[in-house]
Amino acid sequence: MTGTADAAHMASNQRQGEFTWGHQALRAGFAIAADGTLRLVRLAHPDDDRPAAPHSALPLVELTALGHGSGWSGPRFTGTAFGARLAYRTHRTDRRDGWEWLTAELHDPDTGLTAFVELASPAGVSVLRSRVRLRNEGGAPLVVQSVSSVLLGGLPAPDALDVHRARNDWLAECRWYAEPLRASVADIHVDVHEHDSRAALALTGRGSWPTDGHLAMGALTERGGGRAWAWQVESPAGWRWDLGEHAHGSYLALNGPTDAEHQWRVRLGPGEEFTTVPGALALGSDLDTAIGALTSYRRAIRRPHPDHTALPVVFNDYMNTLMGDPTTAKLLPLIDAAADAGAEYFCIDSGWYDDDTRGWWDSVGAWQASPRRFPDGGIRAVLDRIRERGMVPGLWLEPEVVGVRSPVAAELPDEAFFQRDGVRLTEQGRHQLDLRHPAARAHLDKTVDRIVGDWGVGYLKLDYNIVVDPGTQAPGDLAPGAGLLGHAHAYLDWLSGVLDRHPGLVVENCASGGMRMDGATLAVSQLQSTSDQQDPLRYPPIAVAAPTAVPPEQGAVWAYPQPGFDDDLITTTLGGALLGRIHLSGHLDRMSDHQLALVRDAVAVYKSIRGDLARALPFWPLGLPGWEDEWLALGLSVPGDRTAYLSVWRRGGPAELRVPVRHWAGRSDRAEVLHPSSAEAGGAVWDGDGLRVSVPRTPGVLLIRLTREG
Repeated sequence: MTGTADAAHMASNQRQGEFTWGHQALRAGFAIAADGTLRLVRLAHPDDDRPAAPHSALPLVELTALGHGSGWSGPRFTGTAFGARLAYRTHRTDRRDGWEWLTAELHDPDTGLTAFVELASPAGVSVLRSRVRLRNEGGAPLVVQSVSSVLLGGLPAPDALDVHRARNDWLAECRWYAEPLRASVADIHVDVHEHDSRAALALTGRGSWPTDGHLAMGALTERGGGRAWAWQVESPAGWRWDLGEHAHGSYLALNGPTDAEHQWRVRLGPGEEFTTVPGALALGSDLDTAIGALTSYRRAIRRPHPDHTALPVVFNDYMNTLMGDPTTAKLLPLIDAAADAGAEYFCIDSGWYDDDTRGWWDSVGAWQASPRRFPDGGIRAVLDRIRERGMVPGLWLEPEVVGVRSPVAAELPDEAFFQRDGVRLTEQGRHQLDLRHPAARAHLDKTVDRIVGDWGVGYLKLDYNIVVDPGTQAPGDLAPGAGLLGHAHAYLDWLSGVLDRHPGLVVENCASGGMRMDGATLAVSQLQSTSDQQDPLRYPPIAVAAPTAVPPEQGAVWAYPQPGFDDDLITTTLGGALLGRIHLSGHLDRMSDHQLALVRDAVAVYKSIRGDLARALPFWPLGLPGWEDEWLALGLSVPGDRTAYLSVWRRGGPAELRVPVRHWAGRSDRAEVLHPSSAEAGGAVWDGDGLRVSVPRTPGVLLIRLTREG
């Protein structure tokens, strides 16, 4: 609990209607307004002495409910929204497991609704995490249509801010772009109208792929002000964030699913509760440091697992190799080649269950190995061969779907699947399981316990290749969006149960690549597929930007060298993965000794630096990449401030480029090219505050280690 001196300070401030909370990297100031609402009037680093803007602070929670007024798409703070009626009642603080906690209790006496705003921050990390727990303490049901997880006013005016978003599409993930906030929030001359603008920039996720269209995050940077804010909505289903203008400043609101955007509503009967998805807001001096803080925070909230520090090299047979057509004959030479190259895990991807000449897409669900594909000793003989070569075997699985032709579709009750109006949903020849139903969960538990427990599989790539929008409406679901969120939380609970039973199991999260790259799922799974992109020259911007969404040690980046590639293309596709989680593929079994040596060299370099990657924070010396950029760069700074790594790509343009590394300026440093090993591939020289990099041929990539001397 909070110490005596801190408690006295808090109590003293509370009598004045104000109190503060935080730690050495984050300080939050609160005030009780004249209308009784609790407002967050300041959120900054403790060293930031810029004045707060209490006049533009907003109620701590915004909530809309049927029959009690709702706002519009934009600022909803006119007094009719529910947030203006939730009055401050009390608060309490706590300190546990390296986190600071504050819970503020708000209450509406008319309806009996109580909101518990649960704020938390890991000590030393400038990130605020917030979620809201609602409890109906009244005598009548209440239908909630939206409730914010984070609501922050008092930000600089839109004229001073740039907003950053990331388009996220199949084969084209993590494409960041920026524009002035004023471009979306028009200046209506507030003083003349004596009313805030209703314009807002709003972004929403949709359907059962939470990061389809955009990443569930965003950022603001202050032009010339030395401040940045980055955020994520930790929803495995729908989400929304919006930015607008309020009282000559700007506001940020983070929401999970809402009625307007996601057909989400929840009915709270007397005594019932609902808790929002968390939202996290990071502070920094610029975009790099704000995303660095988010990276540290993501490491703090995720489920502990040895994989996060071991970072084993995974070979997967799919990408540009077997492409869903594995057999014993095709796999055995690949297994030997992968082991010779230094792989430590070998994952058999899709198709291992396919024993149907009509195709497997609409017949999956039983997850039994095909005797036609594995005739001699079955798939277990292949798994044994993987183990004999010193690797951990893995399998691809798409657990949530059941094909319409699968016997499982008839064995399980309708209630175990997504439904609307009593009709089982079908999407692309498949049904979607609802993991809230015990029969659906029992089916998957039996499947995984057989594959992991009986077959000895130590790695599961869990894929998800259909989209259900807006969701399901099982008995008890008021709206489809509520059903979808309920299933998504049940899926993560199921996955946690699997890892509880099989603590050594490593799970990769995939949804056609990065379509499920959300903070809630990343907190449970060990790895995240960043893309299904097959073109090695289009993968670099994805690999460079992936650490904005996922810590480097969780971001699986394909490296699929082929015997038909020249040396430059082989080293480029390998080098692109060396600051993430290298996922080898390619026909290594058909390579020459010289080509295989290039692969072994890259894997050896990765193993020599991976201990640093698990602790490092990302930075982007050339800025976040554009999809067509000719030069790209990703850096990782290792705690202790003595080592950094930079990967620099050239896809065109001049053969030489100066890469600034501002936070290392003025140092005496040594630059060492770790990959490729050939001096002809290029070089790098430190000039005091940056690197002069030369890459004579395209495509090319250099992995450079900077070491502080003295």
